[in-house]
Amino acid sequence: MTRANGQTASTGTTPLPGWVSFVGSGPGDPGLLTMRAVELLREAEVVVTESPEHVDLVRSVLGLPVLTEAEVESGQPEQGPVFVDGGFGDDGQPLTHASRARVVTKHGKKSRVVRLMTGDPFVYASGPEEAQACVKAGIGFEIVPGVSSVSAVPAYAGIPLTTKSNREVAVVTCGDKVDWSQYADNRTLVLLSGVGSIGETAKALVAAGRSAETPVAVTRVGTTTEQSTVISTLANVAADVRAARVQPPAIIVVGNVVDLRQTLSWFETKPLFGWRVLVPRTKEQAGSLSRRLREFGGVPEEVPTISVEPPRNPLQMDKAVRGLVEGRYEWIAFTSVNAVKAVREKFEEYGLDARAFSGLKIAAVGDKTAEAIAAWGLRADLVPTGEQSAAGLLAEWPPYDELLDPINRVFLPRADIATETLVAGLIELGWECDDVTAYRTVRATPPPAPTRDAIKTGKFDAVVFTSSSTVRNLVGIAGKPHPSTIIAVIGPATAKTAEEHGLRVDVMASKPDVDVLVDALADFGAARRTAMVEAGEQVTRPSERTPSGRRKARAK
Repeated sequence: MTRANGQTASTGTTPLPGWVSFVGSGPGDPGLLTMRAVELLREAEVVVTESPEHVDLVRSVLGLPVLTEAEVESGQPEQGPVFVDGGFGDDGQPLTHASRARVVTKHGKKSRVVRLMTGDPFVYASGPEEAQACVKAGIGFEIVPGVSSVSAVPAYAGIPLTTKSNREVAVVTCGDKVDWSQYADNRTLVLLSGVGSIGETAKALVAAGRSAETPVAVTRVGTTTEQSTVISTLANVAADVRAARVQPPAIIVVGNVVDLRQTLSWFETKPLFGWRVLVPRTKEQAGSLSRRLREFGGVPEEVPTISVEPPRNPLQMDKAVRGLVEGRYEWIAFTSVNAVKAVREKFEEYGLDARAFSGLKIAAVGDKTAEAIAAWGLRADLVPTGEQSAAGLLAEWPPYDELLDPINRVFLPRADIATETLVAGLIELGWECDDVTAYRTVRATPPPAPTRDAIKTGKFDAVVFTSSSTVRNLVGIAGKPHPSTIIAVIGPATAKTAEEHGLRVDVMASKPDVDVLVDALADFGAARRTAMVEAGEQVTRPSERTPSGRRKARAK
């Protein structure tokens, strides 16, 4: 690639400084970003956005933390690239194409810039004009295509634009001077910016010769969990759009292909589609659970209820790690991912690595903990095959045998609030146990007032509890969830704690695993949706129904 000023661009993956990458962000779903787009966002010094949602999209894709109010007030700098608003000026007014181009070239002269554009930069966008401005300014650039809303939104609505019997598509940007007589045939029409004039457009198409019964689909904020689709005909679409209060942005499809949505709708029928789900976990542990909720169409909102901190007195942990290196222990038992993390951090502090575990047997309370151990390059010798809990671990733990076991001591790094079940059981089996506080669990600060209000007033559709402490701490810092909120728990102990706090448990995982928990909640949502459809009811979310309409159910 050659720069506009005659210089040759780098042939590697990293653009040279003073370079603009026009990147299509797609129609809204972060999962539709291309691999090249993500690569460039990681390298960008400046990101010029097109809409307010782009900032959250980039931070989500890059895994950047959101600073708390206290961190912002303390002057802690944000991580990641500098964000520049390319949609609106300092006066709050929309920027013209020329003004946007000036913003891009200003930063492009001295920084690696990603100009993030909705959809595709060269499809119904200002990419060509802004790229020409880069040429004029002598700034090198590249184009990274994005998934256009023209095809993506209908696909997410379950509407193919072409079939064996519908082979032509016309894309029309609606305006005052469209000659609708050109579209009197049976081609599939995709209408952009057409919500406000849909009544006039429908009348013009019928006058041109299209049947008044021609199917029409209007899909707003497509590919996001706010997506909604109105199905109508040319005769009724204006009234139906008004009744549904459809607002832009929306994509309109006109043609027989719309009828296929009845069997091909896949996105809006996800079991947790649009559900606002509260995830009360430690900040570090919420990621995998939230990702799985999104796969089922849920909208997770992570509210930290527990902060994991080092022990107040680290000397006990230091002594135990030294004993591990010196061969003092026969076993080490990890009862949580946090315990693995705490020991690993202590190893790194001392400059140790996994080789120090040579000759030591390793136990993990469950599959997730075993995975954390494996990520360290180690293999757990004992993982319960039945119940994944302290009791399940004890059930399979071998008794001490003085002939087979050269050492009778177990290192147990745990939380400061852990129960004594495991220690007592190991002692009964003949083992000596060094029960060491590896980390402390501290109640987090209360969430913002709007979140607390949403919890109490039933604006969340579900809450997933992954431990008894998340129940106690959420109620302590934010209050009890509203009776209309679906309560999902990871196991019997958590269910008992929830019921002790006056909560009605609807869903319980068959085993203590976050993936199984989310699957159980999805099964509940699917069954609930099916029941509504079979009853001829409109499908609604739990937050849209009264508490009296709630049915008791438990998925196992």
